[in-house]
Amino acid sequence: MQKDEVAIVKIEDIGVDGEGIGKVDGYTLFVKDAIIGDEAEVKVIKAKKNYGYARLMRIITPSEYRVEPKCAYARQCGGCQIQEMSYERQLEFKAKKVRDNLERIGGFDATLLECVTEPIVGMDEPFHYRNKAQFPFGTDKDGQPICGFYAGRTHHIIANTDCALGVEINQEILEQILAFMKEYHVQAYDEKTGRGLLRHVLLRYGFATKEIMVCLVVNGKKIPHAEELVRRLAQIEGMTSITFSPNTKRTNVIMGESFEVLWGQGYITDSIGGVNYRISPLSFYQVNPVQTEKLYAKALEYADLQGGETVWDLYCGIGTISLFLAREAKMVYGVEVVEQAVKDARENARQNGIENVEFYTGRAEDVLPRYYKKDARATWDDMGKAHPDVIVVDPPRKGCEESLLETMAQMQPERIVYVSCNPATLARDLKYLCERGYELKKVGAVDQFPMGVHVEVVCLLSKLKFDKHIDVELGWTN
Repeated sequence: MQKDEVAIVKIEDIGVDGEGIGKVDGYTLFVKDAIIGDEAEVKVIKAKKNYGYARLMRIITPSEYRVEPKCAYARQCGGCQIQEMSYERQLEFKAKKVRDNLERIGGFDATLLECVTEPIVGMDEPFHYRNKAQFPFGTDKDGQPICGFYAGRTHHIIANTDCALGVEINQEILEQILAFMKEYHVQAYDEKTGRGLLRHVLLRYGFATKEIMVCLVVNGKKIPHAEELVRRLAQIEGMTSITFSPNTKRTNVIMGESFEVLWGQGYITDSIGGVNYRISPLSFYQVNPVQTEKLYAKALEYADLQGGETVWDLYCGIGTISLFLAREAKMVYGVEVVEQAVKDARENARQNGIENVEFYTGRAEDVLPRYYKKDARATWDDMGKAHPDVIVVDPPRKGCEESLLETMAQMQPERIVYVSCNPATLARDLKYLCERGYELKKVGAVDQFPMGVHVEVVCLLSKLKFDKHIDVELGWTN
């Protein structure tokens, strides 16, 4: 097909960024704002040899799964990719996405997957679930400050302070900040020129504690008239922490490398499953606390701890999973590269009175091999660390580096619990581990991101039982 060509297409699938996928005479088209089941008239805007991108012109026959979006900006905004699809169909799509990746990329047999895959866990109320939101600031055509979310695949801001996924108090906070900017002529940051002060605002909300955090990301070292902004924000019920994070780099990275407290404390607290957590602006914390409790409960179930196990928790963040595990294990070792998150993890353990956990700062790829000992000079404590009973890993979207997977396989834990936000890299990593002495026993998907295309998955790998001479031949000896 050629650019500007108009075609009729039936949408059969959804892409990684939420675009509808259909074919015209074998030629694949990606169509933003189209959902599975739509028959649509589209116009090609970019044509490659075997695929192209098209703009939705009109819906000829709407999908039986198409619904009226809750948000008026759903089509323009890049935050919700599939809000126009019924929630039941969203869950079916995500469950299929997990299975397809495990089968296509991981090479797992469809019959096996049918046996080990559990039903996807959805939400009763799939809106207003996010405890964290990051809003960029900009300027409209009249020179007035605005904030909202970026349109899909762009840095054009859709002005909207009432996000259907965020908590309702966010709107009041954003309106207060915008009013302050107008009154005191505080300029929004301009990505093109590198000028202007306010870049983003990070908002966090504790669902259990009702505590609120505001962190302003600024292109500078201070905020003029900050005391007045603090006075206004501090009057909002639940306000606990007001900070700012300097970021003067010409980069798409949102947060700066540090933050300073303007008012209150440098963190808020929240609770999941009876464990309390301290959360600072730079800490990673799951955005959906309702589903996170279900996710961690499943990870704990798969770990099958009986009280005497040694566990490694890799990419542990502020210790969310580590502390869940520590209540049922003999000892847990957590690894996290972000120093502030490790500080929060240690404080979280102290606050909860959990003593059988240690946290290490560094890349999991560096820290774990350090404790893998093959020679007789290893101390008893090192041997305990080097040969754990369970390894839990929750990496970023890119998955694990091969060197880390190799070390995990060499350490021969009885069970590996892999938590992932990316079914594609999950499938790749599981394939590697299952080629090195493990078998896939359970797969459980949890919908952490309703109205979006992402999904969290928990998988259980169990160590295969080999004859001793085979273990020695392969170098897998304790």
